[in-house]
Amino acid sequence: MAAPDLLWECVKNNSAFIRKNKNVPTMTAEPGNLTGLNSFKYSSLAAKQVLGLDAKKVGKKESIVLTTRSKRASRQQRPGTVLTTTGIKKGKKKGPEQLKKIIAATYNRPELLEMALVKYSKIKRSFKKKVALQPAPRTSVVIPRGRARDETQEHPPSERSVRGRK
Repeated sequence: MAAPDLLWECVKNNSAFIRKNKNVPTMTAEPGNLTGLNSFKYSSLAAKQVLGLDAKKVGKKESIVLTTRSKRASRQQRPGTVLTTTGIKKGKKKGPEQLKKIIAATYNRPELLEMALVKYSKIKRSFKKKVALQPAPRTSVVIPRGRARDETQEHPPSERSVRGRK
């Protein structure tokens, strides 16, 4: 594999994953990029140690997937098999413990662990469905039928009918 600095110089402005917008930092959609920022620190194209955390949805099933770079030399030769994915548990305690165990065993970058735990909690929060508010139950209010007569009317009904006949 070529030097990471050389690879970064080649792909930092020319990559199929780059997403540029006005007034926004340059983002990237490459698999294995933890933050989505187009920088050497998080790039999965140039770095030797890749760490990505994403949500994956198959049908109705939602899962959290950890993306890492394979250490086997045979996989490094083929672009399709360079990155490996591992399912992460969604339990309140088991998921973060599993992340800590994997990252501590394979990476020497503790700042990635903290960022991965924050992203893990955001992904878990995104899985929760918003509960639709139930409309308030209708109360039984008695509404009188017809109009109530107003005592201050100018003409009683009998006088109106008499006037209309004349």
